[in-house]
Amino acid sequence: MKLILKLIIGIAGGIIIGLIGFEPLTKLLITFEVIFGQFIGFMIPLIILFFIASGVANLGGASGRLVGLNVGTAYLSTLLAGIMAYFVAVAIMPMIASERSAPEEDAGLEPFLELEIEPLMGVITALVLAFVFGIAMSKLKTETLISVFDQGKAVVELVIKGIIIPLLPFFIAGIFAGIAAEGTVFETLQIFGLVLVTAIVLHWVWISIQYTLVGLYTGRNPLQLIKTMLPAYFTALGTMSSAATIPVTLKQAKENKVREEVANFSVPLGATIHLAGSVITIVACAVAVMSILDGFTVPGFFEMLPVIAMLGVIMIAAPGVPGGAIMAAIGVLTSMLGFTEVAFGLMIALYMAQDSFGTAANVTGDGAIALAIDKFTDKVK
Repeated sequence: MKLILKLIIGIAGGIIIGLIGFEPLTKLLITFEVIFGQFIGFMIPLIILFFIASGVANLGGASGRLVGLNVGTAYLSTLLAGIMAYFVAVAIMPMIASERSAPEEDAGLEPFLELEIEPLMGVITALVLAFVFGIAMSKLKTETLISVFDQGKAVVELVIKGIIIPLLPFFIAGIFAGIAAEGTVFETLQIFGLVLVTAIVLHWVWISIQYTLVGLYTGRNPLQLIKTMLPAYFTALGTMSSAATIPVTLKQAKENKVREEVANFSVPLGATIHLAGSVITIVACAVAVMSILDGFTVPGFFEMLPVIAMLGVIMIAAPGVPGGAIMAAIGVLTSMLGFTEVAFGLMIALYMAQDSFGTAANVTGDGAIALAIDKFTDKVK
């Protein structure tokens, strides 16, 4: 059964349990939600440390100029996409949420017990440590240490795939059971629908901007370029994985006349580091969650800009599994925006509901970056 279907069942099950009013079962789900939220918080610094350190170390062996061009272009695309999403979300989300009841933090039923699981380190500490070790391992070619971080990455990925992702439906069920018990679930679901539509529209706006710019730069028809990349878009809708879509993205990039040596390097790298579609969703959903939850204020642009910039860095080495981007981003949201278990639970539910569309936007954008890199490297030969 696909994860999105399991999440829908989790949402529906949580709502039904919360509305029935059988308090012991509702409190049991809420207890699981609280403890599992603590476990996710514990894993976040480890996700950041092992994935970023391993990613930076393994990038070091590739061609310096091509890596720099790809990473710089991917980061710029992700940053600008996040900024666009912020301005649109700030204009739309408060109006969507203004006349609706919101679930309250620390309101309603209490869990049977609370278990505090302290992370080994803070998110920013993990990020700095990851870059220090990643850059040093790349320069010193420390194969043994690189192997340790690669194996640590494999362990963390196993935890994500084997524990976190399978148990997410129960976590989401606990959140929605609590919201239903408070009587605000249907207003929350209406907001969900509008947020998801907004995110998908923004994906296509950003795809159009990317291909318009690359069309102007290369002297090609943007609509024809997008049309050629559509098989990659629709493949990603099904796979929910940039990595699994690489063969199709590569084929379509070459059909757009990207030179083979550039496509063979740029597309697989882009599948790992370019997550503009994911950041659009994360930023839009974060603004929505802060708009509907009591106790949160949507930050101004200059307060939000460091958050978007940090999300861009985190996305470069986000885990390549369904939901990996939001799992990595939770660290930024909790440390910089003060998100609680309820807030990041809603974020996960919103993000996972459109994960395939965000992935499709990511891989389609990879084609635009490959075209730009191809043109630039051809010019400077």
